[in-house]
Amino acid sequence: MSEPQDKSPLIGPEKQYFDFLHGGTLKLQQCRQCSRFAFPPRGHCVHCDSADLQWAAPSGFGSVYSHTTIGRKPESGGDYSVVLVDLAEGVRMMSTVVGIAPREVQVGQNVKASVVLTDGVGKVVFERV
Repeated sequence: MSEPQDKSPLIGPEKQYFDFLHGGTLKLQQCRQCSRFAFPPRGHCVHCDSADLQWAAPSGFGSVYSHTTIGRKPESGGDYSVVLVDLAEGVRMMSTVVGIAPREVQVGQNVKASVVLTDGVGKVVFERV
């Protein structure tokens, strides 16, 4: 039996983003023309259409824009939060808040991003500041 093939391998900026994450680092694209950040990764700046993008480490600071709690049975890992976070750099990311009960997450709450690695796979999570 042959190995299953990935039907949608990552390429370009999206692959670079995940390579950084899997290495334990959060980097976002920043335009060299207008200096604004862009997320998700793409080939051109969404603000000025320049293709001159570089990778830069964001501060990671942000605030919760929206949230919900996903209920799961304890044997399936228990409840968890899903949040939209507005980063100080002007982009919005979807993730989860760790370190507090999901129902304690509030709109406007200050958070900071970090990268957690599980079996070599990086994921952005947020913690309350």
